[in-house]
Amino acid sequence: MEKIMEDQVYEQINGIALAYMGDAIYEVYIRKHLLQKGITKPTKLHHKATHYVSAKAQAFLIEKMHEIGLMTEEEAEYYRRGRNAKSHTSAKNTSVLTYRISTGFEALFGYLFLSGQTKRLEQLVKWCIETVEKEKK
Repeated sequence: MEKIMEDQVYEQINGIALAYMGDAIYEVYIRKHLLQKGITKPTKLHHKATHYVSAKAQAFLIEKMHEIGLMTEEEAEYYRRGRNAKSHTSAKNTSVLTYRISTGFEALFGYLFLSGQTKRLEQLVKWCIETVEKEKK
């Protein structure tokens, strides 16, 4: 996939806008994975997807990424931009800190998608899926 925008434009995109994009992209990958596993009933698909896309799960994944040094410095910059962005919505089912970390997670995925870094995006999604599934056991 090629870049959707020029490099300098990413610096102008609000962290929340990156997070909106990343949230959608990450969820598409998760739902695709679950469908491939044979989970096709809508209610069950939605319920299973929440294990991967919840703010708590995303904050856990960011913590693990930091532990093993999985993010590049550039990726960490976009994560921080999302984490530090001022959201106009409030955390509903988690702490404000977890919500902010989750927003950073989503901003990272939004950046990777918009910059056309499909292979890196898919590598991280695969790692996230494996990490969540390993943690569930």
